[in-house]
Amino acid sequence: MDAHIKRVYVPMTETGFYILLCLQTPNHGYGIVQKVKEMTNGDIVLAPGTMYGSLSKMEKDGLIRFLREEEKRKLYTITELGQEVLNIEMTRIERLYKNMKEMR
Repeated sequence: MDAHIKRVYVPMTETGFYILLCLQTPNHGYGIVQKVKEMTNGDIVLAPGTMYGSLSKMEKDGLIRFLREEEKRKLYTITELGQEVLNIEMTRIERLYKNMKEMR
């Protein structure tokens, strides 16, 4: 992983995290918005501008890739680099959670 990717994506924003998490299975922007809303019980609702801007940037940076278009919706999937970034972030979050639990 090059320094640019690490600097931009580690630690991740919630938006970036949820996009990569959801793209472990191919999905489109609207599907990601719906999945995140469902997973967070409506606490996080990704705005279309934020979603599509993030998808574009992540595709340009090689974290996700375009698969195909279905019913005028672009399907994306996570790449090996994207999975590596997601794994780093999940490890970081697990450490934070563990430390928090130990301090209670």
